Amino acid sequence: MLRLLVGIADHGSLSASARSAGIAQSNATRSLQTFERRLGYSLIHRSTQGSTLTEHGALTAQWARDALRAIDRFSAGAQALATTGVEELSIGASLTIAEYLLPEWIAAFRTSHPNSAVKLQVMNSANVIAAVQEANVILGFIETPQVPQGIDSAVVWHDELVAVVNPRHSWASTNKRIAIEELAGTPLVEREQGSGTRAFVDLRLGSSRPAPILELNSNTAICETVIRGIGPALLSRLAVASYLQAGQLVEVPTRGRALERTLHGIWNSKTTMPVAAYQFLETSQQNARTPGL
Repeated sequence: MLRLLVGIADHGSLSASARSAGIAQSNATRSLQTFERRLGYSLIHRSTQGSTLTEHGALTAQWARDALRAIDRFSAGAQALATTGVEELSIGASLTIAEYLLPEWIAAFRTSHPNSAVKLQVMNSANVIAAVQEANVILGFIETPQVPQGIDSAVVWHDELVAVVNPRHSWASTNKRIAIEELAGTPLVEREQGSGTRAFVDLRLGSSRPAPILELNSNTAICETVIRGIGPALLSRLAVASYLQAGQLVEVPTRGRALERTLHGIWNSKTTMPVAAYQFLETSQQNARTPGL
């Protein structure tokens, strides 16, 4: 149904969308009518010249695009965790990369390399590095600020860490930027030791700062903990974007040392990487954004 709605926006009519989807127009019409009843508003203008989107329909189609992208990312990621294909490429990825970046890379790679299957292992950055060193995975993706000797690497993404608080926190109402030194002196809700995010926070704020309020191995768990007012956190913008948009978290502007970081693809310099691994690495680099964007 969502693809049918997006097809009307793309192709200009219900009939063209139905043809593109390979379904009869009469079935498409009935499906849309049922969808309209569930939503409670009209999606399309019906006339003798054909059917086009209403204003509400055009807005709903845009939301449908976002939902379909999420579904495609979910499908690609789930298949990578379970699938065995003609040519299997073993990849290890840290949690943030696996959750927010890798599904899109896998989907793009599968489109251009249909005979290759990705086998994915999700772990923290320290374990990804170990898996690459021990040749348990061919290619790894990590968030740690340093790459060990004997490991080759390439930048695949530019990210930044964001300080976030509950909307009722005192920092949420201030108009000034919080100094990094103040952040460094404040107990935070943090990722576990071994995670790339924790390693970066230790590097930027110092490892001698106060002990964390809580240590959790999930970005989602940390966000939910901050929402409940347990304390502030410093996480990737990738991990907090949806919470900021929903107003569940508030970003706290900071001043001082930069919180931008680079995410890397890594491989063992002593191991010959298959062509597919280099091709996947190129796929990941094609979408890398520049810092500050």
